[in-house]
Amino acid sequence: MEANTSNEKTTLYTVMTTSFMTTFMGSSINLALPAMGREFSSNAILASWAITAYLLASAIFLLPFGRLADIHGRRRMYLLGTVLYTIFTLMTTLASSMEMVIGVRLLQGLSSAMIFSTGMAILTSVYPPHKRGRALGYSVAVTYLGLSVGPVLGGMMNHYWGWRSIFYLTTLLGFLAVAGIYFWLRSEWAGARGEKFDVPGSLLYIAGLLAFLYGLSSIADFAWSRYLVLLGLVLLFLFISWELRSGYPILQVRLFKHNMAFTFSNLAAMINYSATFAVTFLLSVYLQVVRGYDSQAAGLILLAQPLVMALLSPLAGTLSDRLEPRLVASLGMGCSALSLFFFIFISAATAPVWLVANLLLAGLGFALFASPNNNAIMGSVPMRLYGIASSTLGTMRLVGQAISMSIVTLLIALFVGRVPLAGANPAAFLACMRVSFIVFTVICILGVLASLKRGSLHSNGVVGEEG
Repeated sequence: MEANTSNEKTTLYTVMTTSFMTTFMGSSINLALPAMGREFSSNAILASWAITAYLLASAIFLLPFGRLADIHGRRRMYLLGTVLYTIFTLMTTLASSMEMVIGVRLLQGLSSAMIFSTGMAILTSVYPPHKRGRALGYSVAVTYLGLSVGPVLGGMMNHYWGWRSIFYLTTLLGFLAVAGIYFWLRSEWAGARGEKFDVPGSLLYIAGLLAFLYGLSSIADFAWSRYLVLLGLVLLFLFISWELRSGYPILQVRLFKHNMAFTFSNLAAMINYSATFAVTFLLSVYLQVVRGYDSQAAGLILLAQPLVMALLSPLAGTLSDRLEPRLVASLGMGCSALSLFFFIFISAATAPVWLVANLLLAGLGFALFASPNNNAIMGSVPMRLYGIASSTLGTMRLVGQAISMSIVTLLIALFVGRVPLAGANPAAFLACMRVSFIVFTVICILGVLASLKRGSLHSNGVVGEEG
């Protein structure tokens, strides 16, 4: 029993390390974008691609890497991804243009897909069902701790030492994570060892998702982008058709057909991230460009949301072990929708205390949603499908984040145009924000409906099923 408990703790610490590292990087770069834009004289649209490129690469490679991890070993993929992520993070500091930053961020996103597709699966494999919600809660909590520290520490580092210092610190965290995986995680997990890898399905998925998301984000710039969106949808339809016939699919489409808890929990996750992810980016630019705050002050204001997430996520995870995850997660999504609605009325004179109060509401909403929803997804499938379930959840999250940034990139192109980020017209950017929050509010309300649609889990004996 002591050995099992020790194994659980070391695994949790390791997963928490990589969760913190990746989210710290993600939240810090939002504060650094205006400074990067000034150094490289890049426009607002190009600057947003420093985030979108990372998300795009993460989303399109997550499922294939998750499947490869199931076949060849999750620890092996987890270690490789962390090593590459650390190398590419360091490489970003050598960039001499925004185009180079975007290129390395693509590679960073590819390596992060190896981490995202395996970390939660490893954690879920180690913890028994009755302790899983709490473990996932701690993992989510440290994720939001990274989000919390990112704006404050990242904003301060950017203010005093430049944006590259953020990447140096993340590189150091990467080396620590690699050491932790190598020395602490001695076991290997491969739930599909010996099975074939679905090459045609992977290619259809990668090409379809790339065409759809890239086309969506660039539809305001190029007339042919609308055809790229249609091509992406056709390829994704062919991908789903292929997966239904494949003996070794990278995505268990049949799970979506016969498991409503799994289907609507994943749909709720994608919708939630589509509605909420770009908020930090918008507010970071708003605080620095429209209001004139430096990155350090902006980071302190943005701290409110992730701080509440970090504090309440373990409680929400534990709550979902005892109460119906559907109800807890839906309440959280409702709080998120309300906060997005309030942000519609933001102006150049909005008091910072009002911003903080609304960010606290947003943090409460996401804390109540994330852990229970993750618990519902992982608990709705048998243990042999944990890798696929983890990859599917990660894909929904990253696709949602990429959609969120694509919507914002499209609206920036329409309202702000190709002007330097630091010189963007404040009135035009405020109009862009207002329309963005209207769209996000509508999306989030749809997410509440999807969350409620999943049905009861505990009463059906779904959560924690090991069959």
